[in-house]
Amino acid sequence: MTVSELYQYISAFAPRALSASWDNDGIACAASLDRPVCRVLVALDATERTVKRAVEEHFDLLLTHHPLLFRGVKELTPVHTVPRKLLALIKGEVAAMSFHTRLDAAEGGVNDILAAKLGLSEVTSFGPEGEEFGRIGSLPEAVDVSKYATTVCEKLNIPAVLLSGTGKIKRVAVLGGEGGDFVDAAVAAGADLFLAGRIGYHRMLDGAEEGIALIEAGHFATEVAVCHKLAELVKKADPAIVVEIDTKPTIQMVTR
Repeated sequence: MTVSELYQYISAFAPRALSASWDNDGIACAASLDRPVCRVLVALDATERTVKRAVEEHFDLLLTHHPLLFRGVKELTPVHTVPRKLLALIKGEVAAMSFHTRLDAAEGGVNDILAAKLGLSEVTSFGPEGEEFGRIGSLPEAVDVSKYATTVCEKLNIPAVLLSGTGKIKRVAVLGGEGGDFVDAAVAAGADLFLAGRIGYHRMLDGAEEGIALIEAGHFATEVAVCHKLAELVKKADPAIVVEIDTKPTIQMVTR
C-alpha cells in the first residue's frame, strides 16, 4: 500500500468534508505519494521528538491527529521548528499526514471514543453551526458533579481535572481538545455538564454562573485514545504494515 492509497483509505473513515473550514490536515509532506508504506508511527502530534524517532527508526509514515502544517510556512530553512521538521522528514524519506477536525467529527472518532470512555449513552452530535464535532449523551443516573469529576480522572488516567459548578448532572456534553467556543452550544443542547480538553479560566468562571458545570480535563488526555483508532485503521488497510503508537506526552503535568 502506498502513501496515497493509505491516505485515501483513512479518508473514507474521516472524509475531508467533515473538516472545519479553518483546518489544514491531510498529507503534509511526502517525497513520493507512490512510496510503499511498510512501517507507520502513530502519535497525537508531530513534535521534534516524534519526527526524530520516525526518521531514526526508519518509519515510512508519521501519522498524527494534529496537523504539522497548521499556519503558513514562509521559508523552508532549519531556523524555525515547523520547517525544520519538514526538512528532517523529507531528508529521511518519511511522509507525514494528519486527520484533525474530520476525525473529531467522524463516527467512531475522537469524540465518540471520549463519550464511550466517560460512560455516556444515547449519544448525538452538537456544536456551533457548521462545527458539530462534539457529542452529548446521558449518564445512567444523575450524579454529583464532584463525584463525576473523580470518575473522569479514573477513566482518562489523569491525576486531576479543573471543575467549575456544583450539583447533580445527567446530560453530559464532551469535546476533545479546545472547547471554549462550544460552551454556548452545550447549553443550547441541554447539557448539565460540558467537558473538554481546555475551556479557559474566564469561560469556566462564566459557565458556573450560566447554570452549566464545566470540566477541563486536558487537551492530550481527551484526545490521545484516538491514536489507537488510527493504528487500527492502518492495520485494517493493510495487515502487513508494522504499526507503533507513541503516546508519550510532551507537556508534562507535575504534582507535588
